[in-house]
Parts: sequence; C-alpha cells; structure tokens
Amino acid sequence: MALTGLEIFKLLPKTNCKKCGRATCLAFAMQLAQKKAELKDCPDVSEEAKSVLGAASAPPIKLVTIGSGEKQVSIGEENVLFRHEEKFYNPTGVAITLSDDLDDEAFNERLKKINALKFTRVGTEIEIDLIALQNNSGDASKFAERAKNVSDNTHLSIILESKSADNMKAALGTCADKKPLIYGANAENWEAMATIAKEKNCPMTISAPTLEELADLTEKIKGAGVTEIVLNQVSESTKEILQGLTKIRRAALKKAFRQLGFPALTYMPNGNPIQEITSASAFMSKYAGIVVVDSCEPWQIMPLLTVRQNIFTDPQKPVQVEPKLYEVGQATEDSPVLFTTNFSLTYYTVEGEVEASRTPAYILAVGTEGTSVLTAYSGDKLNEDVISKAMTDSKIEEKVKHKKLIIPGLVAVLSAKIQEKTNWEVLVGPKEASGLPTYLKTTWH
Repeated sequence: MALTGLEIFKLLPKTNCKKCGRATCLAFAMQLAQKKAELKDCPDVSEEAKSVLGAASAPPIKLVTIGSGEKQVSIGEENVLFRHEEKFYNPTGVAITLSDDLDDEAFNERLKKINALKFTRVGTEIEIDLIALQNNSGDASKFAERAKNVSDNTHLSIILESKSADNMKAALGTCADKKPLIYGANAENWEAMATIAKEKNCPMTISAPTLEELADLTEKIKGAGVTEIVLNQVSESTKEILQGLTKIRRAALKKAFRQLGFPALTYMPNGNPIQEITSASAFMSKYAGIVVVDSCEPWQIMPLLTVRQNIFTDPQKPVQVEPKLYEVGQATEDSPVLFTTNFSLTYYTVEGEVEASRTPAYILAVGTEGTSVLTAYSGDKLNEDVISKAMTDSKIEEKVKHKKLIIPGLVAVLSAKIQEKTNWEVLVGPKEASGLPTYLKTTWH
C-alpha cells in the first residue's frame, strides 16, 4: 500500500534543512506521497528510511526502455489518468509486424516499406518506433537470420516474438546489443524466457488472459531478477482489452498495486485494416504503452501517428513555430504580405493554402505564445502594437515596395488601428485559410 505524507514524514530527518528544495520536511513528504518528488532529493535520509521509502517513492508505473540510440523507446512512468491533470510523458510506441516466413524479396520489400513510414505534420516529423519480428516459421535459424537482417537494416527498435525459448535465444545471439523487447512469455514458459531476458539484459513481455494471472506472473518474473516488464492481456475483444488497460492504469495509480505497475502492450484484434487502426487509436488513448499493427500503408499509419501526436502534446505548451517572417515560394518585392499567429496548426494551415494558390508570398508569424488568432486577440496577445513590433523586427518594409498588409478576416476589427499604427494599407482577408487561394488570385493586386 502507498504511504501517506505523514507516514513518510515520520521517516525523514525532520531538520527542515531545505537541501531538497522544499521549505520543510513535511512539504517534501507530501510531495513524495503525491509522486511529485524523489527520495534522492533528500541527502540526509537514513538507510533504514531508504529501505522503507524506496519502493513507496518509486513511480507507480515502471519505466521500460526498448532499443538503443536515437530511436530508443521509453514507455511507462506515467502519473495521471487524464492528460489535463498534468500531462502524459512517454508517447505510445507504434510497432508493425514482419514475419520471418516471407520469401527474401517480400521480406526485404516490407522491411523497406516499414522503414520509410515517416511523415511531417505541423512542422514536426512523426514516424513509427518498432518492428515486431514474428517467428511464424517456427525455425530457430530462420528467426536468427531474419533478426540479424532487421538489426542491420533498420533504425527502429525491435520486438522479437516467439514462444520458443530456444528460438528466442538464437535470435538474440544476433541482435542483443540492440536491446529488443522479448515477446512470447506466458504461464508455461516464463521461467526460461526470464532467464534469457536477465542474461541478455533485455525487457520482456508477459501474456495472460486475466489481470490476476498477469499480477501473479510479474511477481515471479521480478523474483527471477527481471525488472523491465511489459504486460499483455490476451483477448480478441476490443472491449476486454480497453477494460484491461484501464484497470491496469487505475490499479497502479490509484491503488499503488505494484504487481500491475508496468506499461502494457497490445496486439490488434483480427479485423479489417480500418478497424485495426481505429482499435489501435482507442488503445493508445486508454492506455497502451505499445500498439502492434499489421497495417503498413501510409494512409493507415499516418492517422494513427496523428492521434498519438495530439494525445501526447503537452496541453500547457502549445506547439509553436518561431515568430519571424517566412517566405513561401520565390517571393519578390511585389509579393503579398500576410500575417497569422505562431500557433503551429494555424501557421501551417495558412502556409499550405498560400502554397496551393501558387502565389509567392511573405507570411509573418506573430508571436502570441502559440495561441490561435481569435484566442490571441481575446487575450490581448494580438493587437496593433504586437503586430507593428513584429513587422519592424522582421524588416518587411525592406523586402517589398508596396505597403499593403493582408490580415485574417477574423480580426477585421483591428484594421483601422493597425493602419494607423503602421502606416500600411490594411486589406481584410478571408475568415478561413481555405479562402486564401481564391483571394490571392482574384482580390490581391
């Protein structure tokens, strides 16, 4: 059971030395109880207290890392059920399956296709994280050969899937340095799989049909010396998986139930490609650490990555572009000048429509702390003074011979004030960015 703040306080030095950065030991104890501080922040805590508080102050969900290098995947260590309470820290890993029983040409073609699943959205590059290599051949040497091929020819992290401990050991002999996730352990083979995971220093999954069995198996695996564990509730029902994922998160956060204090992985129930991505999106929201899909077409994967990007964006820190003057196309001294805010979604929407118009132009991204046009105007972060300063800082008057500024139609009310402040002629553009191509072709002169 989790300790209360007062129970933790009784085990602290009670010197109020402030070395931990808090005003009192009681304040530090309260933050420890809420998982907002770490025991290591107190330099004077006794060894006895460390032994008692060490587990109590640990994150409710264990951090598990898969892979190495730039594409290492970190899952777990979440502190809240709902993003608005704080934020989600480690984005769900997206894995795509690759079977070892494909012929050489098909195998290499699919591997190449998976490696290329990379997109740019609102100025941010998004891509998948893992390849799930499946031992469908049942052959140890084939599995090892394919594992080496994947290891040598991908920048992504790896999941090795086999229920055979011998086959798993053979595959790890070719890629253990990449720290793959070992998938395939269950109630029958967990001991052999745990031995391999400990020997190779790799994280492992444990699969079972019920949460009770998962909790029992995690205790056994921890007793075998493996600490990086990923849970997998086996079911063909989307409803059961969603309920299981939610119960695991609640048990870890609300009940401090350590046996289920691990991130979870889920494979998609069998279904059509659209249903697969829909289910994966739902599991990503509640609360899968990794989702594994068979789909590998760009039109299937990009929506899933978009959902992830939206869920794991910090709601307290809007995605922003740098406030400055941007050139779209080969802009000249006769090109139109538009402004919008530096909220990424707003800016890239405007930029996309200007590009579609095939009219070279300048777009001034005005700094509004990453808020949209109406939000910034309502909060007085977008006014004639802010716009005038942005224009001066960008030195736009040196780039064009006209003095005409196109403003968003949503803030047409600012036109007179902007004109008075800047001595530029203000043209009121469309309210929606989608109207820009027509506006620039027909209205702009």
